[in-house]
Amino acid sequence: MILAESASTDTSVIVSLFWIVLIAAVCPLLSRLSRGYVPDAVLLLVFGIVIGPHALDWADRTGIDMLSQLGLGMLFLLAGYELDPKLLSGRTGRVAQLSWAVSLLIAWGSVALVATTLALGLGEAGFTAHIAIAITLTSTALGTLLPILKQAGLDNTRLGRAVMAHGAVGELGPVLAMSLLLTSRSFGGAVIVLVLFVLAALLIAAAPQRILARVPGIGRAIGEMAGGTVQLPVRVVVLLLVSLMTVAAVFDLDVVLGAFAAGLILRRLIGPEHPHVGKSLEVIGFGVLIPIFFVTSGMNIDVSAVASKPGTWVVLVLAIAIARGVPVWFSARYLDDEHFLNNPRERGQLALFAATGLPIIVAVTEVAVSSELISAALASTLVAAGATTVLLFPLAARLIGKSTPASDPTTTS
Repeated sequence: MILAESASTDTSVIVSLFWIVLIAAVCPLLSRLSRGYVPDAVLLLVFGIVIGPHALDWADRTGIDMLSQLGLGMLFLLAGYELDPKLLSGRTGRVAQLSWAVSLLIAWGSVALVATTLALGLGEAGFTAHIAIAITLTSTALGTLLPILKQAGLDNTRLGRAVMAHGAVGELGPVLAMSLLLTSRSFGGAVIVLVLFVLAALLIAAAPQRILARVPGIGRAIGEMAGGTVQLPVRVVVLLLVSLMTVAAVFDLDVVLGAFAAGLILRRLIGPEHPHVGKSLEVIGFGVLIPIFFVTSGMNIDVSAVASKPGTWVVLVLAIAIARGVPVWFSARYLDDEHFLNNPRERGQLALFAATGLPIIVAVTEVAVSSELISAALASTLVAAGATTVLLFPLAARLIGKSTPASDPTTTS
């Protein structure tokens, strides 16, 4: 009997995995047919809804959650790896940080204002629930935007660098806010834990450099085993990723923080001068793990709950556009110099790209539901709103960009 149940469970996992990888293979083709206007991530979410337990029920997350967590981690590792730290330290970075802080205040005020009107499914802790929803309204899906920016040829432009700066803050800010505000600890205790995590991350970052400096033969060995059946550098990067995610989990922080820190550390250790490592990580991430994350995230969306309150869905999409997009637009409009965008269309593109959010929304809603801060139905609506921003906002930004005169010098880096 036990063997039969085990075999049945294994079969169910394999069937679920089959549907997930089939969707992962088909969605890029469908995105190409749409000329890239419908992002791959949105299609993965939509088909995840279709095969999930709230629709056709052809697949569930049982046995797949670990792969989904690795996909989420790889998404944020690549985002951290692609980020140039100089974008956070200069004036552009300071403005991005200020814009995000203003976004959080606007979002919190908006949620507190409309919570009763929309009858949001909030738990007992009203203030904490309001903060949880506000955090979801201020995120930027940098990991999701990276392939969109590259496909559009914007990644090395001034606009692309501005999106990277706001995107980095729009991912790191919500993650830090989650760690400090969505916890059972006191604020002081949360700060201490966060500082301890940073110290642990710095130690993990310093260890490889010390080892390579004292035992140079290890570096040569890693270089010699970079190809073939070993791929040792990739294995070491995965070890770094899982180590930082583990440290975050041990400190009772979200694993997203550990993954993003791993990406920042990786860039510092190897830098862009080793593109083969980055290419290998993209193959593993965008080819296997990240699609699994998006499909399984779609499987969590309860379409009936979203459809029962379409007004809430629309209001949340507008709230994201206002809370995140408007401060970013103003920062580029009124703090203009050689680091900012002179063209009004580019400022509009920047605001739309910055207001595109999804992975952080998924992470925050999972924490909020498990903590009984918000209902599962509201979580589904928030994730649906995030998916809508991924579909509509980059599309609108690209349409705006197409109307920009080719001779405009601000469209180049």
